[in-house]
Amino acid sequence: MARLALVTGGTRGIGAAIARRLAADGLRVAVNYRGNEAAARDFARDSGLALYRWDVSDHQACLDGVRAIERDLGQPVEVLVNNAGITRDAMLHKMSLEQWREVMQDDLDALFHMCGAVIEGMRGRGWGRIVNISSVNGQKGQFGQTNYSAAKAGVIGFTKALALESARKGVTVNAVAPGYTDTDMLAGIDAQVLDGIKAQIPVGRLGRPEEIAHAVSFLVDERAAFVTGATIAVNGGQYLA
Repeated sequence: MARLALVTGGTRGIGAAIARRLAADGLRVAVNYRGNEAAARDFARDSGLALYRWDVSDHQACLDGVRAIERDLGQPVEVLVNNAGITRDAMLHKMSLEQWREVMQDDLDALFHMCGAVIEGMRGRGWGRIVNISSVNGQKGQFGQTNYSAAKAGVIGFTKALALESARKGVTVNAVAPGYTDTDMLAGIDAQVLDGIKAQIPVGRLGRPEEIAHAVSFLVDERAAFVTGATIAVNGGQYLA
């Protein structure tokens, strides 16, 4: 039987590309989303994948969501991709406590909630794949994004620690750090600003969601068992760690 993968924030952008790629790779795929019902309906119609709605910043909702998926689909989640995340940009001296907390809850706390819902089962079965989506800005920092940069840097630290804890149990834990990618998240950026961003990327363009999905596909493959605790940068050369 094909292994079951769960992708959070998986109905748009990078998440949707990851969900489609894993399905094309032969995995069964369940997709989590939170708020955009129109996008979710469109994605469900086009992809045929099972959708489940909950807020990844809510600990109990994550536990209940994973249980519902495993009950409905009749098998355990063996591949988890933590993709859901938000931005609430502001310079620190203008940033509200709410803006800080929202990003921490959605982009970092959610990893605790989601990984906690699956890690014991993965360890018990002796196999699992977890991929956490970080960001180039979690590696290099970004003006106006102290909250987002801190959360995405935390994703990398979380990934390394959980990888160490899980390595002897057959569970790999890795991160993918995308650069600026052509998704809805960039749709509202002024064209002149976007041109300036592209000018900083050595390959001279934005990334494509499918390119991020390719990195995730590699990490969850059966043959990637010797790769754990790694952060795969997919940023067009913008930041070279």
